[in-house]
Amino acid sequence: MSNIDQFVAGYERFHENYFAGDTPLFGELSQGQNPSTMIIACSDSRVDPAIVMDAKPGDLFVVRNVANLVPPYEKGGGYHGVSAALEFGVCGLGVRHIMVMGHRQCGGIKALTEGVPEGIDGEFIRPWVSMASHAYRRVKADFPNASAGEMACHCELAGIIVSLENLATFPFIKKRIDEGTLTLHGWYFDIETGVMSAYDPKTLKFAPLL
Repeated sequence: MSNIDQFVAGYERFHENYFAGDTPLFGELSQGQNPSTMIIACSDSRVDPAIVMDAKPGDLFVVRNVANLVPPYEKGGGYHGVSAALEFGVCGLGVRHIMVMGHRQCGGIKALTEGVPEGIDGEFIRPWVSMASHAYRRVKADFPNASAGEMACHCELAGIIVSLENLATFPFIKKRIDEGTLTLHGWYFDIETGVMSAYDPKTLKFAPLL
């Protein structure tokens, strides 16, 4: 179990690496951020995208939520956290890539396929993951004999595609895709093997990056 002392020590190492000596990185970053890539990743503690991709501060503009889901574009009231981040990243920062990074053993997708765990009411989780319900129905139809584990993996991959499809419903994103100034990517990280796979919209399949 982690404790606060662990994070204090971690901060000390971070400070020594980036603020002590002649390291200029944060001197540059203090003038503003200019990331080329925005990433929508899961909140799962095991799959920090900056660690998985060995990225430095300033490389990624990150949104993390349950099951790395992107809701479709909609107007009206409500607190649209993901949509606000997309607007800022695309229109404000001018990112040139948006990546949706899912992962194996996703608890959010498991809540969709098997129900929320005991002890969780599901007041917020259930409606959130339900945006991938049509993908789950499609997976069940395509893989009727899949085991629970196989079904979860198929749904994790399908959830990435749902988010990619929903990204394209935002007018300011669709405009930039059509202009060729913005590219969408879907990546899937297998935490059991360490393999990262990327979605190919031409073949409609995921294939290992390496």
